[in-house]
Amino acid sequence: MRVTAAVLHSPGGPFALRDVELHGPRPDEVLVRVTSVGICATDLEFATFFGTPAVLGHEGAGVVEEVGERVTSVSPGDHVAMTFHSCGRCRQCLTGAPAYCAHFDAVNFSGRRPDGSSAVSLDGTEINSHFLGQSSFADHVVAPARAVVPIGKDVDLTVAGPFGCGFQTGAGAVLNVLRPGPGSSLAVFGAGAVGAASVAAAVLSGCSVVAAVDLNPARLDTATALGATHAVPAGDGAADALRSIAPDGFDFAIDTTGRADVLRTAVEALAPLGRCGVVGVGPSPEMSFDWRSVLNGRTVTGIIAGGSMPQVFLPKLLDLHAAGRFPVDRLVTRFPFDRFDEAVDAARHGTVGKAVLTF
Repeated sequence: MRVTAAVLHSPGGPFALRDVELHGPRPDEVLVRVTSVGICATDLEFATFFGTPAVLGHEGAGVVEEVGERVTSVSPGDHVAMTFHSCGRCRQCLTGAPAYCAHFDAVNFSGRRPDGSSAVSLDGTEINSHFLGQSSFADHVVAPARAVVPIGKDVDLTVAGPFGCGFQTGAGAVLNVLRPGPGSSLAVFGAGAVGAASVAAAVLSGCSVVAAVDLNPARLDTATALGATHAVPAGDGAADALRSIAPDGFDFAIDTTGRADVLRTAVEALAPLGRCGVVGVGPSPEMSFDWRSVLNGRTVTGIIAGGSMPQVFLPKLLDLHAAGRFPVDRLVTRFPFDRFDEAVDAARHGTVGKAVLTF
């Protein structure tokens, strides 16, 4: 079938809306009509080096139109959010930790199915797609059933997409991995969509001190609206400001920036035995700390996709949102798909909390 997709023709180049050919689902796949898709920093990062031509996008939500003969988890007409793919066969997948699938990179970042094929063709030639199980910068996608999560038909599909990555990542880091108890203190470095979701989850957890750190005043305002008790401007004075908030150190910290200097500040802001979750992929290829930073019992934990089982975690997170306890919809700014460039520019410059394209 012919569909419209945002095609990246060269690394670092612009996206172009093109008609492409989408080949129907295989026995373990699902055809989804996309109604909305969020733009994530991971899309923009991979756009600088991913093999092209390619279709990216991985925060899609929509309606199932067709299922493969072996698919039993969803049916045509179901509303779904899409998330990352996992092999379903390795030890991590079989023990409930698909975010740490032994084949995560191969099934999410190769641009191809495991057999080397692609469901998307441009001018008669297969191109890279299947990005994080979706490549949902398109009005229809073919996704593996493991990457498709059924949700209620009362859920706003223009909000649901980011739950598959950004909101799941930030909230899961708190609720699934760090698990702070009531009265704990937590500092969140980077208050974009992922960091804001972490703030909202910290409030859910009963943290008495939630400090958000960011360069962008608007993001700090949003974090405060979501329940952050302190807004700390990033920069040279951040470490001193954090010490004044928690003189004995924070129980927990989360870094969403992927910057070595920010991560070092996050670790050094911890109390003895404090834990820092690393969820950001950014410009720094390495991290470094003073020995004393880790000798006094601090730990640094890498976290992928909130350490979640999406089929279990996403519906629960959406239920919390419906109850008004996880109000991340205030981050969302919607753009029609034909204003793709405008939405990407807003996401790159942080002028919106979460840009969502609608069809």
